[in-house]
Amino acid sequence: MVMTKSNNDQIYFIATAIILLVLALILVVNKASNKVDQLRHELDINNTLIDSLKHEIDTLMWEQEMFDYNHNTPHLISALMFVESSYDDSAYNANEDAVGCLQIRKCMVNDVNRILHKQKSLIRYSYNDRWIRHKSIQMFNIYCKYYKLNTAEEIARCWNGGPKGMTNKTTVGYWEKVENRLNI
Repeated sequence: MVMTKSNNDQIYFIATAIILLVLALILVVNKASNKVDQLRHELDINNTLIDSLKHEIDTLMWEQEMFDYNHNTPHLISALMFVESSYDDSAYNANEDAVGCLQIRKCMVNDVNRILHKQKSLIRYSYNDRWIRHKSIQMFNIYCKYYKLNTAEEIARCWNGGPKGMTNKTTVGYWEKVENRLNI
């Protein structure tokens, strides 16, 4: 078969059209991929916001329980979280191995599990639960109820210094920080 100028022009035209179509397809796919990435980023932001709101709802629900338990200071848990971690669920104090929004140490988890065992509850907490806000609040609630802590000062000082925190002078400064936060 002999190639003529007309056949060469047709082949050139078809090859150019195919190349242009492939380039257009690549651009469309790239644009779609960028849109998918943008939507994933927006989804991550929205999921973070939802998680934050869930934590806030958990805190508010716990505060309501705390209000039923201690009518004087319904916002005590928020004040404690602020003093302990500035509300940071990822806070970690390596010196004390204190973890999460309430800076719970392993000995506190052990004490709460001991209380639950004594109450014949099947619930147990792991050390990893300290990173989870609602589980930290549950442990806090169990601790406060078991030791019959009633006033905001008793709760704060015993949270900081253990069951005998009210007799420990080093917990006074901690209570002052919490009290200042309550008065804001």
